[in-house]
Amino acid sequence: MFQDKNILLGIGGGIAVYRMAELARLLIKQGANVRCVMTQSACEFVTPLTFEALTGEAVHTDLFDLTSERAMGHIELARWADAVLIAPATSNLLAKLAHGIADDLLTTMMQVCDAPVLLAPAMNSSMWESAATQRNLHTLKDDGFSVIDPRSGALACGEQGIGRLPEPQALADAILPLLLPQSLQGQHWVINAGPTIEPWDAVRVLTNRASGTLGARLAQYASAMGASVTLIAGVGTPNLGCDVQRVDVQTGDEMLQACVQVAQGADVFIGTAAVSDFRFSEVSEQKIKRGDTQQLNVQLAANTDIVASIAGMEHRPKKVIAFAAESEKHIEYAKAKLERKGVDAIVANDVNNMDSDSASGWWIDNRENGINEESIEKCNKMQFSQEIIKKVMELKP
Repeated sequence: MFQDKNILLGIGGGIAVYRMAELARLLIKQGANVRCVMTQSACEFVTPLTFEALTGEAVHTDLFDLTSERAMGHIELARWADAVLIAPATSNLLAKLAHGIADDLLTTMMQVCDAPVLLAPAMNSSMWESAATQRNLHTLKDDGFSVIDPRSGALACGEQGIGRLPEPQALADAILPLLLPQSLQGQHWVINAGPTIEPWDAVRVLTNRASGTLGARLAQYASAMGASVTLIAGVGTPNLGCDVQRVDVQTGDEMLQACVQVAQGADVFIGTAAVSDFRFSEVSEQKIKRGDTQQLNVQLAANTDIVASIAGMEHRPKKVIAFAAESEKHIEYAKAKLERKGVDAIVANDVNNMDSDSASGWWIDNRENGINEESIEKCNKMQFSQEIIKKVMELKP
């Protein structure tokens, strides 16, 4: 997600500093280059050596470090960053930033920083709710700072309330939109993901191996690019903490109803869900006993084709993209489904990717000069989702 991006962490003096160490490691694992600026208060909680060991970079703490300031270090740091996260953003730090006070390296650097900045406040709930803090936050938002609000829970002081620093993954998710062009601003995307489960009795179900990861990644990336995203999530679909409206469903019929309801007039619908083709004709409210039975016959009824239904709606989305998980003849079967379902494009992928962290496949769409077919090489599902979204954006409605 953050491959080759330069992320500057401005670390304030609060007990939540230790979570910034987790975040630094997470960002580096996802490909980012990370540097840290610590206030003197932050150094009282965690030593700079911790962040130096995690990032492999010198940690900057002193405005009057002559070695770095000979080359105007605070300006160079600001210019190096693609995005800045300030966390934990204490009440004191917010006040300084709001009023242009520059009395240490971090606040001085912010005076010359043109990169997008995300503030993650963390403090006692009474300090968070104080008129001064809220007034300063309002000023900072007007000045162009982005803010991720603190979470509610147990605070270091022993009280319960709002003031906890969000989890590292939530912070990483909040940074991502700062790094991407907001090309999908104003658009509504609907994505379904994951498997459905079709009950047979009070215990047993019919389902499949789909994880829902690819659909969740598509939702995360589209949201990070500015789209308003609704994710219709089957059982087990991961919650990536991204800013999407999530609707959890279980059966194919529940997924159909949810998709039809929210996809009316949407800009894009992407059907990644592995919806069960069949459901049990009869469902028992009680557990069916095996007894002495050695063989049992059941009847199945076909579920409604969700993607075809969306493509055939009167007020259909402008672009409808289907997925076809196949075990053989991937392109041949996908081309047949492209025409039969009435969709604008289809992604053919292998069923072996269903419970894997990687994906590969073919993008197929219908153009004026015939069928267009492009292969997508094997990569992780985040990269795969980026490729799909790029092709969706290029597709003419």
